[in-house]
Amino acid sequence: MDGLEADGLIQIEPVTPQEFEATGEIVLKAYRNLLGASLDEGYARYIGDISARVDVSLVLVLKKNDKVVGTVTFVDDSSSPMAEGLQDGEGLIRILAVDPAEQQSGYGRMLMMEVIRLARERGLEALFLHSTQEMVQAHRLYQSLGFLRTSKRDYRPIETVSLLAFRLPLD
Repeated sequence: MDGLEADGLIQIEPVTPQEFEATGEIVLKAYRNLLGASLDEGYARYIGDISARVDVSLVLVLKKNDKVVGTVTFVDDSSSPMAEGLQDGEGLIRILAVDPAEQQSGYGRMLMMEVIRLARERGLEALFLHSTQEMVQAHRLYQSLGFLRTSKRDYRPIETVSLLAFRLPLD
């Protein structure tokens, strides 16, 4: 997806190896900005390691004037090691992040809309995601796009983290 915005050229495309480091830094900056000291360092290493997930998912970047300012990971295969909680016929959204300096610019929505488009194009029945309780702003975005809270699929990966489930039927 390419487009002109008032503040420059916006492109959404798969991440390239040359962008792995910058993309990982955006993820860590966004998550640390939101979660602060509660961001587990092991999880931080995991979400910041873009190269570890490009072979088992689609990592998209949003670039403004050729600079990475946002990213999202899309999993469309329930057998992927990243398919956490995914059911057949669903796609999974993971690790949506926008540089804190660029938040409130609509870039998270653009990334989500691109994943929704890809999911429909691939014939998926629904999109699914988990989000921490602290990500209230993201929850508003998901719900504005039609995602429904699916509390029966909430879970705690560790005692101190509660993940809320959201699902978007695509029919």
